[in-house]
Amino acid sequence: MSNELLTQPPEGVPAAPAATRSPAATAGGVGHVETHGLDYIAPSERGGSPVSLFWIWMSANVLYLYFVIGGGLVLLGLSVLEALAVTVVGNLWWAVVGWLAVSGPAAGAPSVTIMRAMYGIRGNRIFGGGLGVLIGLFYEVINIAVGTFAALALLPMLGVQLTGPGEWVVLIVVAFLSFIFSVYGHGTIMALAPYFSAALAVAFVVLGFFVLGAADFSYTAPEMPAGERWALIALGYAIVASGPLSWGTGADYSRYLPANTPRRGVIWWTALGGFIPAVVIGSLGVVAATAIDMTDPQRTISEIVPGWFTPIFLFVVLLGTITNNVLVAYSTGLYAQGLGLRLSRATTVVVTGLAATAMGAWLVFAAPSFLDTLNAALELSVSVLGPLVAIYAVDILLRRNRYDGVALNDESRGSAFWYSRGYFTPGVVAMVVGTSVSLLLVNSTLFVGPIAAALGGADLSALLAPVIGGGVYAILWRTTAPYKNPALRPDATAPETDRMENAA
Repeated sequence: MSNELLTQPPEGVPAAPAATRSPAATAGGVGHVETHGLDYIAPSERGGSPVSLFWIWMSANVLYLYFVIGGGLVLLGLSVLEALAVTVVGNLWWAVVGWLAVSGPAAGAPSVTIMRAMYGIRGNRIFGGGLGVLIGLFYEVINIAVGTFAALALLPMLGVQLTGPGEWVVLIVVAFLSFIFSVYGHGTIMALAPYFSAALAVAFVVLGFFVLGAADFSYTAPEMPAGERWALIALGYAIVASGPLSWGTGADYSRYLPANTPRRGVIWWTALGGFIPAVVIGSLGVVAATAIDMTDPQRTISEIVPGWFTPIFLFVVLLGTITNNVLVAYSTGLYAQGLGLRLSRATTVVVTGLAATAMGAWLVFAAPSFLDTLNAALELSVSVLGPLVAIYAVDILLRRNRYDGVALNDESRGSAFWYSRGYFTPGVVAMVVGTSVSLLLVNSTLFVGPIAAALGGADLSALLAPVIGGGVYAILWRTTAPYKNPALRPDATAPETDRMENAA
């Protein structure tokens, strides 16, 4: 039997061939507000193929932020080769994002619903919904800020001069465009993703031509002791890894695929959609840092590109932040529902969007240093994101990707996922332990953990915290009720009819 084991639709309910339906048609259609939130997606409402996931993730990750992060690695003191290697290795976490996405077709539910299996109904409101909202708001705020900065730099080139109130209007417009597509939901996002991806990709290809032409290939990094250099490499890895680690939401976009969708396709198309643009654009940022001041690339990029391309570049920055925020806001709305709020998905997108807009205004108009604030937040976010993603990935492995989407939507005390008083001990303990250890290992501009300090500043949080969090969860999962009884584990109790061999 193949290892491509996927959950089938409920007995007696046939799944229509994927070719007969499109995800946009089953998720509300273009221009229609999606009504589904945390609930189970029935087989009759599913369709499409895994390749559609590539365009979703591509549109969200042809992103200027990666350009900034790549240049930031050189600013840290890394050589070009070191920065390029860190960019590639740190983005290998996209393979794990792809792995998480396979739970979507199996459960027919978004990630925050599936995470009830890991933390319990009540525990998930803290570690699933609660942390998810905080992480989502963080990235929404970054996108609003970056988009606003780009728009404020672009408008004078178009002959539009702004005063103080005008700058606030720009921020509000950027925020509105960031969230309106998320309000409409999955169908609209699916339909528009290929067009956004193509436009952004073409622009970055042109930018790459100019960057490579201006690059200083004789650039040498500052001399420093070997121990200090390794510490900076570890810090750079943590910053790069924070990108893919923030996307523990793969099921949100794959849940409309049929349950018998080949797992391999879900993994690869999701992973490649994020990995390719993150590595290519991050590498361009590394190379650009040899030629321009990357502390303010939106201004200094004009030194290496023709005058006609500068406004195009700024528009691409603006569009990229909006397309990224579309996915971020969509998942944040689902996470907000996971808090137990009795609001529709569209409403939670609006509520969290308003909060992000207010915080984005502070970052744009009041924060002392955008770049310093960004780096510090990215560094610290890994402390939570690493264990969170690892626990999810391990749970899929332990359950062999068998999730009952209907049962996961039962929040009553009699639910199979109520566990002990609404909490599942392995998930709760693993998150607390993994995050605590990560804080001991972290080295950020705001906080240096004691272990990191003892290691000369080496930040090993992105390397060790996921391993510890996932390992603790795996051990406790097999020694905690109900799964301490091997006969009650999913791989033992699932009937053979729930397994199917992937012909591919």
